[in-house]
Amino acid sequence: MRRTSLLIALLLTCTQAAFAQESAPAASDVMAQAVQQDTRSEEAHHKVSETITRRFGIAREKAQAIATAVMSSASKYSLPPALLLAIISIESRFKETARGANNATGLMQVVPSAHKKLVRDVDLTEPEANIEVGSAILHGYLKSAKGDVDAALKNYGGSSAYAQKVSLRAKTFEPVTAPAQ
Repeated sequence: MRRTSLLIALLLTCTQAAFAQESAPAASDVMAQAVQQDTRSEEAHHKVSETITRRFGIAREKAQAIATAVMSSASKYSLPPALLLAIISIESRFKETARGANNATGLMQVVPSAHKKLVRDVDLTEPEANIEVGSAILHGYLKSAKGDVDAALKNYGGSSAYAQKVSLRAKTFEPVTAPAQ
């Protein structure tokens, strides 16, 4: 009886293992998909960088740093990269030392007095830091607005007209940020 129970258990285990192996994708397929995704991300990153250089006259090295920061923050905060690029183009025209009203600083024109906790010990003229903080702010507004992008943009820029302008500009950046198929 004991031997029969062990044989049945062994048979069940083998059957489960065989079924799991059949339904799971091969490791080589998973690796190929990851490499393909990486290649698409690199192509999108390159297109963003080239667009910033060509349309806004930003040096290639700075454009690459901005593109990297945009793609990274977009991924981290689940934001469309085209939206971040639109905000940056409107707020600063990709000039990292831009200054605006209320001491708004950097690419995304972050207002330090309005976001004291986020900007503590942060150089807002440094592209990566500015985009990170600006993206965190936008993400917070988006969460508060329960995913309503227009409401989040209105909070970020202060008006419905701003939200509409950013949305329209984002559409011009969408082809640049879309990964190649």
